[in-house]
Amino acid sequence: MSRTNPHKNRELDVSGKRYLYMPISEIAGCESLPIALKVVLENQLRHAHRHEDHAKNIDSLVNRRIGEGIPFFPARVFLQDLLGVPLMVDLASLRDAVAKAGGNPSDVNPRVAADLVIDHSLRVDVSASDAARKINLELEHERNVERFGFLRWCQTSFDKLRVVPPGKGIMHQINMEYLGKVIWTDETDDGTWAYPDTLVGTDSHTTMINGLGILGWGVGGIEAEAVMLGRAVSLPIPEVVGVEITGTIPEGVMPTDIVLAITERLRAVGVVGKFVEFFGKGLDGLPVADRGTIANMAPEFGATCVYFPPDERLSDYLRMTGRTEEHIALVEAYAKAQLMWRDSKSSAPVFEQVVQFDLSEVESSIAGPWRPEDRISLSNAKQAFQTLQKSINSHRDLQAETNIPSKGYSLKDGDIVIAAITSCTNTSNPINMIGAGLLAKRAAELGLTVKPWVKTSLAPGSQVVAAILENTSLQSHLDKLGFQVVGFGCTTCNGMSGPIDEALAETIDNEKILATAVLSGNRNFEGRTHPNVRAAYLASPALVVAYAIAGNLNIDLRTEPLGQDRHGTPVFLADIWPSATEISSIVSTAYDPKLFVEKYNEIFDGDDKWVSLSEKPGSQFSWKADSTYIRQAPYFDELSPHRNEVIDIKGMRPLAILGDSITTDHISPSGAIADHSAAANFMLGKGVQKRDFNSYGTRRGNHEIAVRATFANIRLKNKIVEGTEGSITKLMPEGKQMSVFDAAEIYKKRNVPLVVVAGKNYGCGSSRDWAAKGVALLNVKAVIAESFERIHRTNLVGMGVLPLELPADTNANALNLDGTETFDLLNLEQSVGVRSTLQCLVHRENGDTSSINLTVRIETEEELEYWLEGGILPAVWREYVSTVNA
Repeated sequence: MSRTNPHKNRELDVSGKRYLYMPISEIAGCESLPIALKVVLENQLRHAHRHEDHAKNIDSLVNRRIGEGIPFFPARVFLQDLLGVPLMVDLASLRDAVAKAGGNPSDVNPRVAADLVIDHSLRVDVSASDAARKINLELEHERNVERFGFLRWCQTSFDKLRVVPPGKGIMHQINMEYLGKVIWTDETDDGTWAYPDTLVGTDSHTTMINGLGILGWGVGGIEAEAVMLGRAVSLPIPEVVGVEITGTIPEGVMPTDIVLAITERLRAVGVVGKFVEFFGKGLDGLPVADRGTIANMAPEFGATCVYFPPDERLSDYLRMTGRTEEHIALVEAYAKAQLMWRDSKSSAPVFEQVVQFDLSEVESSIAGPWRPEDRISLSNAKQAFQTLQKSINSHRDLQAETNIPSKGYSLKDGDIVIAAITSCTNTSNPINMIGAGLLAKRAAELGLTVKPWVKTSLAPGSQVVAAILENTSLQSHLDKLGFQVVGFGCTTCNGMSGPIDEALAETIDNEKILATAVLSGNRNFEGRTHPNVRAAYLASPALVVAYAIAGNLNIDLRTEPLGQDRHGTPVFLADIWPSATEISSIVSTAYDPKLFVEKYNEIFDGDDKWVSLSEKPGSQFSWKADSTYIRQAPYFDELSPHRNEVIDIKGMRPLAILGDSITTDHISPSGAIADHSAAANFMLGKGVQKRDFNSYGTRRGNHEIAVRATFANIRLKNKIVEGTEGSITKLMPEGKQMSVFDAAEIYKKRNVPLVVVAGKNYGCGSSRDWAAKGVALLNVKAVIAESFERIHRTNLVGMGVLPLELPADTNANALNLDGTETFDLLNLEQSVGVRSTLQCLVHRENGDTSSINLTVRIETEEELEYWLEGGILPAVWREYVSTVNA
């Protein structure tokens, strides 16, 4: 700790060991702060010497001046490979750019701890087989040898970076079960410092760690790069919504049901960009695993993070997962000393808003068909699906079947072609997993089987879960129903569900069948799960198994049988649903701390294939010009050491006019690469065969492919070309229909700047930096929307793209745009500021011109500086080369 820090530290004695810490109790007014903001306050005190406005920042935080920007310095950065690879490509390219300018490339190094988990490259090529785990991992290595080789080079060439090899689990579950410390310690010359474990991650579900009493949230890779290089996160002081938990969980309700109910409720309340903190006596009965499942879903209702304060249940979880008693004692002592400990006697903090949530009112549910917040009570699921069917396929009868001679069965609307127990959200939860295993056991014992058209899979978030299912013999029953372990990674909810049978896919396409999926994930956005799936529903792992047996969404699981037993007797869901007592009994004995210690002792050890990857360590990476996976990033090409002058942007053409809830999946999909897409055509031209396409997500280390993937979602609806789906727009003024990428390239040659217009919640979903990088490389200068989701808005600013918000009394539809218009942004030099107003002129084809006052969604002075620099990456590069040119 620097001696120039104006705040004095104290010592904390824990079991005879002394720790230095920065006390928050000396700051008047801190007692009433939500505990999440107490963590932020400690961060302000400890890093006060790094910011000249530290006194103002602390005063603004304690007095809750909502929206004022303050710097936040996370203890660590957390990465997954889909976003981690392009981030590390940027850092490797930055090293080259610094070297080219005469600087030392080795100066470009992480300044805070960073962990990267390779967990988003696993695809379910093989399932329902005992060999699936081995084969899928082999294929993962085979497809991604260049990417993994690059990450091996990064592991040996960048300081403070650790890499978890493929096949170990999902990043958020590994974070919960092992990496998360709750209280971080550093050895310094002054002594051992203790302070809250805080982080930002390049995955929106980084918020899962909030269930462990650790403050963290998702950011784009662009922002994460800046943090890794020592810059602060620019944090507008958030509103904090308190959720008071009351009641007890009803019999038959799974943690997933609680999550879906909370997601629905908080999305309706409106918590976008806010902190959500849970409190109340009901927390005493809510295990940390359930808290993690809830916190994981924070991005699905738009919150920056969902925080659960440390308490006795946290100590129970730390003990169960093999953390040492010494560390647990430190966590408890530190949290109590810093007024961060919660118990049943704790008085509630002061929140901007309080929401009551009664656990006793939760019921079994699913969510879909396209959004996690669209909860459907299980009792209404059949009716909801029939309503959907009529809206999509009104000409088809629900019972109309199409025979598939080669398969020996027929297919109809509602048939489930994918049933996946997947995602850290639910596989991290002992109650969910043991519940699914017990249901499978009873079903298998009665002779029930999964329908033949259902592709089943189980992808646990950690090897601990797989070992527990094996040790309790529940895996053998899951195996009988086709739920063999397919590997350890993020699969179906990440769009890596793998192929379905070709005969099924062909029939679905030809007959326009409304095929469905059921998955225990956190994402079910349009076009994400699988190209042949039109409707995907989130459900608990136990319900995933039940629906796989039923085989169709057009069923009331409450009143209709799943199937028949060996004697022809109907079997209902209630006949095989496990009780809470049965589940609890197994959980209490099966989740052994020794098992966690054993599995995580080897978390950083790769298999022979990983070890054999050889990229020569060095300060600069050896780029391969013909690589279709890893290419040097273009962001530093022809950069001036001084930022460009701000000038008005005139004559912008709309590249896309979009509706509400446009996700980052719509903007930059991560799943299968569609035939005849711009990315597919590019790769075919490079000699890549279709079978080797891999996915959009795994190709993001190559900007030429990633930019062609921008707005490439097969379900994207661009109002410029009404009645179509996919990556299509019109080139103006000709009105010629073509792909988004091809049109953008022509506009670029004509020096025509571009704009995107959208409705509410633009950029919701994953923290995907390529959703901002792609539009920037397509020459999009601004996005005009009714509202933005937090992470994507930040990413746009980080790439030098202006996020502009329509007035409250105007919406995108009311503008009556058809794509023939041009847009002018005027007086930029004087008008662009934090939450400033900017005049936009809209020129229509008939000669009419209208004026709109737009709100500039730049939230802090730091963000303004980034935009003026043309983005974070140019700003960081100029900082490095300024010392060279001095």
